[in-house]
Amino acid sequence: MQNATMTVFTILLTIGIYWISLKIYLKIKNPLLTPLLLSTTAIILILLFSGITFEQYKPGKAIMTFLLGPATVGLALPLYLNRQLLRRMFLPILIGIACGSLSTLTTAVVLAQLSGLDTLLVTSIATKSITAPIAIDISRIIGGDPAIAVAFVIFTGTLGSMIGASFLSLCKISNPVARGLAMGVTSHGQGTATILQEGQLQGAMAGVAMALSAVFISFIAPFYIPWLLH
Repeated sequence: MQNATMTVFTILLTIGIYWISLKIYLKIKNPLLTPLLLSTTAIILILLFSGITFEQYKPGKAIMTFLLGPATVGLALPLYLNRQLLRRMFLPILIGIACGSLSTLTTAVVLAQLSGLDTLLVTSIATKSITAPIAIDISRIIGGDPAIAVAFVIFTGTLGSMIGASFLSLCKISNPVARGLAMGVTSHGQGTATILQEGQLQGAMAGVAMALSAVFISFIAPFYIPWLLH
């Protein structure tokens, strides 16, 4: 009974903190106060000072993680509502996703090599712009460390959700299709959730980019990354 109460409490705590973080972000609109970063920091601090251990938080986390599946499927709604545009621009969208995926993969590997990082870190960083489950499997195939890969995936998504939209605006990129594709390719789920707040079209394009870029990189990474490394 006590475990069930703790599970319910941690779920409500997470939802409540995220709701408050979202309200703060929508009011202030500061990239440093993005809901993901603010709520994550707040929850960590609450757990530290309240004495709640990660093992106690883990059952609630497992339930919320399971719900990521239905939440991802929910992205199909804005995609369905914009299906006519997707059909009309399918080829340019596909080319843009392929070029974006290839460039993020290439720059990650090249910059990591130029920084003098060892091969393990380079191969782990290479998968930073795809969703975590796929990054884990690809990092194993190419000789990376899944834990390091996931850490960089989370860092990339968090950074992209914080500054991605502002950077696109700074570059005078206002087209909703382009903004959605850019966020989906570079910042996967976290970027998609952020850009969805701008509009359904941006969210739909980000969802398409996130899914197709993951498929594209899954095919090329096991061959392309070793080629880049050597």
